Amino acid sequence: MTPVPLSLFRRLTGLGAAAARLLQTVRCSLITKLALVSGAALMFFFFLWSSLNINAMKTLATEATLSDMDRLGNTVNLGLHYAMLTYAPDTIREIIKSIGTQQGILSIRVYNKKGQIKYSNLLSEIDEVTDIKEEACYVCHRTAPPQVHLALRERTRFFTDESGHPCIGILRPIENEPSCVNDPCHVHPGDKQILGLLDITVSQAGNETMLARYSERNFLAALAVTGGTFLVLFLATHILVNRPVRAMIRATRDIAAGRIFRGVDIRQSDELGELGRAIDTMGREVLSKQAELLRQKDRYQDLFEHVPCTITVQDKNLRLLSYNRAFAEEFHARPGEYCYKAYKDRDEPCTNCPVIRTFEDGLPHVTEEITLDRDACRRTFFVSTSPMTDEAGTITSVMEISLDISESKFLEEELERSRKKYQAIFSCIPTALFVLSRQDLTILELNARPQAFYGYEPGELLGTNFLDLFDEPDTAPFEAAIRAERPIDRVRHRRKNGQHFFAAVRVSTAEYPGSQVYLASVTDITSRLETEQQLIQASKMATLGEMSTSVAHELNQPMTVIQTISDYLVRKVRKNQCVDQDTLTEMAEGISRHIARATGIINHMREFGRKSDQTVTAVDLPAVIHRTFELFSQQLKVRNIDVTFDIPGGLPPVAAQANPLEQVFMNLLLNARDAVDERHGPGGAPGEKRIAITAGLDASGPRQFVTASVTDNGSGIPPEVLGRIFEPFFTTKEVGKGTGLGLSISYGIIKDYGGNILAEAVPDGGARFTIRLPVWQDG
Repeated sequence: MTPVPLSLFRRLTGLGAAAARLLQTVRCSLITKLALVSGAALMFFFFLWSSLNINAMKTLATEATLSDMDRLGNTVNLGLHYAMLTYAPDTIREIIKSIGTQQGILSIRVYNKKGQIKYSNLLSEIDEVTDIKEEACYVCHRTAPPQVHLALRERTRFFTDESGHPCIGILRPIENEPSCVNDPCHVHPGDKQILGLLDITVSQAGNETMLARYSERNFLAALAVTGGTFLVLFLATHILVNRPVRAMIRATRDIAAGRIFRGVDIRQSDELGELGRAIDTMGREVLSKQAELLRQKDRYQDLFEHVPCTITVQDKNLRLLSYNRAFAEEFHARPGEYCYKAYKDRDEPCTNCPVIRTFEDGLPHVTEEITLDRDACRRTFFVSTSPMTDEAGTITSVMEISLDISESKFLEEELERSRKKYQAIFSCIPTALFVLSRQDLTILELNARPQAFYGYEPGELLGTNFLDLFDEPDTAPFEAAIRAERPIDRVRHRRKNGQHFFAAVRVSTAEYPGSQVYLASVTDITSRLETEQQLIQASKMATLGEMSTSVAHELNQPMTVIQTISDYLVRKVRKNQCVDQDTLTEMAEGISRHIARATGIINHMREFGRKSDQTVTAVDLPAVIHRTFELFSQQLKVRNIDVTFDIPGGLPPVAAQANPLEQVFMNLLLNARDAVDERHGPGGAPGEKRIAITAGLDASGPRQFVTASVTDNGSGIPPEVLGRIFEPFFTTKEVGKGTGLGLSISYGIIKDYGGNILAEAVPDGGARFTIRLPVWQDG
């Protein structure tokens, strides 16, 4: 074999590559496809039109030839008819010869009934007999008897001559006419219809040449029109379609690649213009959304990297596909490393691995994992997994989020220990604690102490109203005090067995899971009150002892009067003297009046010394002040102490007890008396020693109070003593002259009634004690 030259091989290779590029261009270019398809379609339709046109021209030429041949046959037939009537054979020969010399006529033959050629322009054919089966004769003789009348198309035959040129032959029968039958010179019988046959053959070579030239011109015209139309279509498609499409493709590629979008400027009002404007709008919106997506991506990537927990993405083999910065810094892992190796330095997956479970069931899972870090410290992680699927919904990977809750777990354990500790304190605290709803004071929770106070099991009190434990006819004031978080110093509560006890209630607001509540502390003060009553009673007895001289003086005056009247009557009786009626009446009334006064003093002392009950009632404070003063009036007069009163009428009653209040004012008057004597001496000039007693109504706050003050001009209260003056057993008097309980007991009594007592020094010397007691509220 002859080797192929290298240059030819390279040329062929280049041609193959160019053909491949051309095919690629055709396959990938819409304009090329449109151009090729439109060009092929135009060429097909133009060549189809040309073919149809040429065929039509051929048909028209053939029809024209046939028409001309038919007219020529008629002419020849008429000439033959005339020559035959005149019996001029030479004339027939001349006619045939002359006509046969015309261009395109191949032969003119006249056949008789026997198929013999009688006349022909080809002299060599004369007298030849043709086969009846030949094509020229077979047209009529194919049936028996032969056909007489045939259409022109049936008498026409098409054939090719020896030169290969197409030819047309047309047969025309020579019919027997009456002129031929009746003429005496002819011997044709009348029953013969056909006397012979005229056969004219014409060559189509000239028509073929003309049609070839026409076909060539038609092809060239079609090719030119096709090329021009293709060029116009190509340019129009390029301008109106390709350029806008290319612009839109560039715009969409810019959008897809995230490059700067410069817009699509297609100034057309057709569909492509609308499409271009739609792409322009879409591009701007897509870029805007893309920019927002990029911002969100950066934000989420930043969150992914800086979120305070470790995030990993793992495949089915538990290999690390990706992870965030926290995981990389915490575990120093590498992509592709097994998660259990990175997390726990294990050589096999963990038991009950949440990632494996998510791959198995496709559901998220949460768990707590306990592991040891590189420093052998116990670590606790809250682990949650979530499946990640592809477009087909198949789980391809699992995201695992691990949050280090070691500190929270430690705090949780510490909180649980603290909760148990404070729960133990809450349960064992010696006071009864109640957690109350702020809406209706329902008991939500309580410690164990109420069981000892009230006799109820803890479960029996849950859900009940706290006010149901109060053994008071009206609980509205106490509810108001609870809601205002005011202390209730003394209230009567009822046990399960019906017995009552005295309690002190303190209320504060506290946080409770989901809301705020009242925390009520109840202390049983029954024993304390009994002790206080004993101290109060002892103080009363001490006061009575201290007042014995004053009481004796008070009783001595009426007894002296009675004794004087009695002595006067005895003398009159012994002298048998009568006493006039008026004097006797006056003496009797005087005895009665002084006996009533002595009886009142004695009864007052008896009531004062009696133990009082614990029931708070409405008390007339001015009446208590005046009754207390009656016990001291004579004693104060003897000591030259002036007492003034400034008590307005119509003051409302206070919520207290009369007997303890008398003891309070008695203590205040005794202290004022001693302070005045200490400063001015036992005697003193009249008007020099003063005690002022005032009272009034304080309505400045939400609740009304009645105030009462005892002011003296005695030795006063030193500043260093003022803060301790109400302390138990604290006194400034000499040993044996004071117990230090008077003011302390007075302070406790006033506080039990919800009031207050205040001591202050008077600027010009002396002291003032002010009592504030709440006004009694009915119902």
